[in-house]
Amino acid sequence: MQIYHAIMLGIIVAGTLFAINVSADDAKTELEKSPRHGEWVKVTTADKRVVNAFVVYPEVKEPATSIIVIHEIFGLTDWIRLVADRLAAEGFVAICPDLLSGMGPDGGGTESFGSGDDVRRAIRELPAAQVASDLDAIQKYVRELPSTNEKVGVSGFCWGGGQTFSYAAHSDTIAAGFVFYGRAVPAEDVPKISAPIYGFYGESDNRINATIDTTKAAADAANVTYEPVIYKGVGHAFLRRGMAEDANDAQKAATKAAWDRWVSLLHGL
Repeated sequence: MQIYHAIMLGIIVAGTLFAINVSADDAKTELEKSPRHGEWVKVTTADKRVVNAFVVYPEVKEPATSIIVIHEIFGLTDWIRLVADRLAAEGFVAICPDLLSGMGPDGGGTESFGSGDDVRRAIRELPAAQVASDLDAIQKYVRELPSTNEKVGVSGFCWGGGQTFSYAAHSDTIAAGFVFYGRAVPAEDVPKISAPIYGFYGESDNRINATIDTTKAAADAANVTYEPVIYKGVGHAFLRRGMAEDANDAQKAATKAAWDRWVSLLHGL
């Protein structure tokens, strides 16, 4: 089985629009200084659930491709919103739903939980059907915006990467799925996928990577496009780690390479 590897040696990371050195503490500050229009919206699902979401608009002349950004197991954080803002800087309408909307104390979302452990526990207990319904509503919302075109991509990180894979097996209307170090669907569900899936994986992340070959074989047998790339010298959550102030050279390089690939694929939809 052929797995594509990104070569990290000799890459110099400097002077790009995607300035990767940002700490988690600085994410909110950068968002507040963003020149782009970002706003909180409430999206109602078919089951009458209300999903809180953050949407950011690019400064472009024509209707833009939209991208749904599914959060990690940490819930909807400022880092996820910052990723959405930077995608908008690249020319896309980006929306990140809080899939814990209404699931917290007093009907709150991610921000209402008392600890990170509480957030992670609640996310693990989310019903799969509810997550799919929430994402259906978010997809419908961005499709109906006058500033978007007909192309909607779905992406996610860690837990959100797994949800991206699952949603691609659920929805036949998305343009592509972008899975960042997330679990794949079972091999028997791969033929349900109609959109291309692009994977982004860290080399030292066998917990996730152990199923890549099996998923690739199932995708090839079903004529499903699945293109995994393994980035050398990094592990799980390398994009978040590569954006941190204390990121090492391999993490910075992997983050830069993965971001450039992601943006290029989005422009090609």
